[in-house]
Order: sequence, then C-alpha cells, then structure tokens
Amino acid sequence: MAGRAIQTALGPVSPEALGRTLMHEHLVIGYPGFESDTIRPGPTRDERFRVCVDRVEELKDLGIGALVDPCPNDLGRDVELAAKVAQHTRFPIVVATGLYKQAEGAHGYWAFRATTGGGVDSMAELFEKEITEGIGTTGVRAGIIKVATGAPAITPYERAILAAAAKASVATGAPITTHTDEGRLGDEQQRILTEAGVPAHRIVIGHCCGTDDHAYHMAIAQGGSYLGFDRFGIDVLQPDEKRVAALLRLLRAGRGAQVVVSHDTVWCWRGEPVARPEAFAALAKTWEPGHFLRRIVPRLKDGGASDDDVDRLLRENPRRFFAGERLPAAA
Repeated sequence: MAGRAIQTALGPVSPEALGRTLMHEHLVIGYPGFESDTIRPGPTRDERFRVCVDRVEELKDLGIGALVDPCPNDLGRDVELAAKVAQHTRFPIVVATGLYKQAEGAHGYWAFRATTGGGVDSMAELFEKEITEGIGTTGVRAGIIKVATGAPAITPYERAILAAAAKASVATGAPITTHTDEGRLGDEQQRILTEAGVPAHRIVIGHCCGTDDHAYHMAIAQGGSYLGFDRFGIDVLQPDEKRVAALLRLLRAGRGAQVVVSHDTVWCWRGEPVARPEAFAALAKTWEPGHFLRRIVPRLKDGGASDDDVDRLLRENPRRFFAGERLPAAA
C-alpha cells in the first residue's frame, strides 16, 4: 500500500502534499450521553464551524499543512463539520473510523449487539465500509482507524475492538492510531495488533508521552511502531518538562524517525462535560494546537534537537506513516 493516496475530508491527498502535520487533534468531542443534557447543548453548529475555521487558519499561519482528527464513531464525531471546515480552508483533515475504550465509549450498544451475534465481525464490517465507501451519507472516507484501551488492563470488549480494527486494517491497508491511558499498555496493543497481521509500522501507539519510562518507549520503538507524543500542553496529566526530556532521550537513542507529535486538543465540546469551565482557563494557555511550535520546539532545541529533527517529527514521519513505507534503520 506504499505511496497510496490518503483519504481526507477534502478527498484523496498524496502523503507528500500533507506538509507539517499534527497527528492528534479534535475539532469536536461529545462523550456518550451529551445529548441527555438538554440545558447545556454546547455551541451551535455555526459556532463550532467558526471556532474550527479560526483554529485552522491559525495553524496555517504557523506552517502546519494538515491534521488528523482521530475521533472515533462513538465520541461525538462530526464528519460533516470536518468536511465543511476542510473545504472552506482548503486544509486536509484526516478523519477516523473506530471505537473508544469501554469506560467512555459505546460499550452498551456493542455489548448488547454481541449477544445476538454482532461481535468483532460487525465492528470490522463498519470500519471497512467507512474506509472503502464513506461515512454515512457524507461521501467522506475514513483515512485511519482509531482504537482505545483503558487502564489497568485491556477489557474483553476492548480486545474485540482491537481485533476488529486489525481485521479491517489488513483488509483495506488503512493505518491504525491508538489511545492509551497513563502511558500504559501500548506494548500490549502493539502485540495484539501485529499478531493479528497489522504491520507494526502502520500503527501509532498514542499518548506514549503519558509516561517518561524510556524502557517502555524503546520497547514500542523496537517493536517497529510509531510513538505518539501527542498530548503536549496537558500538564495536569504529565508535565511538558518530562515529555520534552523523554522525547530528547528517544532522539539521542536514534529513534527520532518513530515519533509523531500533537496535543490532543478539543476545539469544541458537545454538551458541557466540564462542570466548571473556568477550571480550564489556566490549562487553555498551553493546551492549544500551536503550543508545540510556539513553546516546545525552543525547549527541544535547547536540549540539542536540530531543525532537521523537528521537521522529521512534523513532516517526514507523518508522510512515511501514511505512505506505508518501512521505517529507516535506527540511527
């Protein structure tokens, strides 16, 4: 599948046309149940559109050429919004198919469906159709599969999602990106997916920066997958100081070709999941999609990273990942 076009909300785009790419940001998120909160519906569709257009234009001014919005099917995904924003700004947005972790996703629906025979095969059928035919009536095809696991262990339901994602990936060639909690179980995700036939270099193990455990990072890198350092700016989960130090260790270990970066920002919420929005005021100062370029890159350079290292993280690694090319040998 190397060199094939990437499916985006703008239609097919060549990997080379992406430019510098943020690999994990969200235009909108809605936790299951958001529609039950009728007195706090969140911003209107028009308001969401304006916020997202402003964010994209800001990123374009910073030299970002594309982003991946790996929102799974059960987390308030709005493909029509992504398409409208992409078309208005002429900015490629890769959207996902997939399902979220048991604790915060659509477990109730799929668990009930499984009681009547709709298990892994039903999930895989959904993922494959959204990759090859399109999502609903939008005409937009998913360009990546999103899976997620919680902690402290991967549940049987989450294992079913991983199995379905692997089946769909093998059938279509689509890459996979993952969510992990607390920087844990990424190595187990990698093992399950690769044993089911997914090439390791077609997988991004997400939120690896949730820990600064170098041995954990190196085990995933040696397994042949990409590591998502994709939560820069969320200091309440892990200080950026530790993320920067851990990333520099990987660069020094010759694994810079296996890291992609982002922030996991949420630009709009469906409903109002945070009862005290003012609590986000301090976080929002750094939890914004320009944070890596504005504040993290200077710190990486102070630690010895080069301009080529930064460009590799933002441009070459996303391009190679989506092109399906083999990883270069570790430096």
